[in-house]
Amino acid sequence: MTLISDLPDVRGALTESRDLASLTWMRVGGPADVLFQPADQDDLAQFLKALPGDVPVFPMGVGSNLIVRDGGIAGVVIRLGRGFNGIAFDGDTVVAGAAALDAHVARKAADQGLDLTFLRTIPGSIGGAVRMNAGCYGQYLADVFAGATVVTRDGEVKTVTAADLQFAYRQTELPEGWVLTEVRLKASAGDAGALHQRMEEQLARRDDTQPTKDRTAGSTFRNPAGFSSTGKADDTHELKAWKVIEDAGMRGARLGGAEMNEKHPNFLTNRDSATAAELEGLGEEVRKKVYETSGITLQWEIMRVGRSQA
Repeated sequence: MTLISDLPDVRGALTESRDLASLTWMRVGGPADVLFQPADQDDLAQFLKALPGDVPVFPMGVGSNLIVRDGGIAGVVIRLGRGFNGIAFDGDTVVAGAAALDAHVARKAADQGLDLTFLRTIPGSIGGAVRMNAGCYGQYLADVFAGATVVTRDGEVKTVTAADLQFAYRQTELPEGWVLTEVRLKASAGDAGALHQRMEEQLARRDDTQPTKDRTAGSTFRNPAGFSSTGKADDTHELKAWKVIEDAGMRGARLGGAEMNEKHPNFLTNRDSATAAELEGLGEEVRKKVYETSGITLQWEIMRVGRSQA
């Protein structure tokens, strides 16, 4: 008897032993026991309400900031697609399905003369951007967040506020198993032409400094907090993760097919058919070396999930 035979009926798609490597930017990882692609929010809510409480649930975006371990993910992986990627406008509020890509939201908003340009160079979907409080150019998702709709692990549809999510640097307190389905963002006004021009300049700057053509998952480690003259943590992040990795001599470091990118050393890269274990192992080697050379403990920004290979 397999898990899929015990799952509730759905209008969307249930796929057993679905390969996840092809769904992540790093192209690594084992299968999901079951992948669920709901037809719409009601389908998702009814499924979660009927799903036994002991079955693990992992909501997955477009896999842009994720390493799935080689043994795959136990339980049900939920991936939103069509039906969850719409973008609409209500005055200065942008209403986006959680599966809408950050870049698309930025462009569509600019068309309306609304400034969400910081999202243009952030990889991934809006749901993931909320979950990780993504940011760029000194602006974070929390700065424009006006509310979201979620489906809880018990199948209840709820509205959540910024206070509920407790935004912090590169993180929120979204409970385990809750699935973001729609996000509302409050944008300031701007000239459409100027906004599009700014985004083109941002893209050019990103391409000059980051390995955008390589298999990466974005920034690997969070920028470490510095310390003020009183010894208290200073969360301005003027100290950059790439610099402490560089100073530790780990630019270009390799482990199997994994590499700390030569162009930007805070980009863990699948250079040559790396396994998830090699990527995560190299990341841990970097953390150890940085601590030995600077006393700084780097925190992972990439999410690592699933089982190690048996």
